[in-house]
Amino acid sequence: IKIAVFDAGFKNADQLHCFKDLKNQNRMIPVYNYNNSNSIYEGDFHGTAVLGCMANFIKDTIIGAAPEATYYLFATENPSFESPIEEYHWALAAEKADSIGVHLINSSLGYTEFDDSKFNYTPFSLDGKTAISTKAAQIASEKGIIVVNSAGNQGNRSWKYLSAPADAKDVVAVGAVDINENIASFSSRGFTANPTLKPNVC
Repeated sequence: IKIAVFDAGFKNADQLHCFKDLKNQNRMIPVYNYNNSNSIYEGDFHGTAVLGCMANFIKDTIIGAAPEATYYLFATENPSFESPIEEYHWALAAEKADSIGVHLINSSLGYTEFDDSKFNYTPFSLDGKTAISTKAAQIASEKGIIVVNSAGNQGNRSWKYLSAPADAKDVVAVGAVDINENIASFSSRGFTANPTLKPNVC
């Protein structure tokens, strides 16, 4: 299975023991960093942690959900600002992922409000067809790529609801639960401006 991972960087992923098999077998493939950097293995640790959930392999210690998949890494997000350009990066990465022939896109990213408020979405923008990243995610889904996206971490903030592109009709929007299998307080809630049930799974 070919999995594309979109995130804010995969700092030191190429040096970690838990990804040794992935690297030695050429199944951790740096594709592109959209943040004017030559390396995918710098920037933020978030992508490294997300990759770890899927690809960790230390025998008898910790094994991720899909340690034998091949991973294509894209740094689409810049953690130092929030701008619509990051959504265009998401769309460009999805196009590239499609050309590679990936089966699944994993994106733990979301877009609601930006540093320049004139670009902000509203909850009523979450109609599955407005946000830039939502449009791109829906196109990817229609091409046969399974797109899995975080519902968001806005559940206990003023926004509260999903973030784009989790509102796309055919995107698998994933919320979070706590250790007792209750909805986590931070997990974004499922209002969408169309009759689509979200999140799809928690």
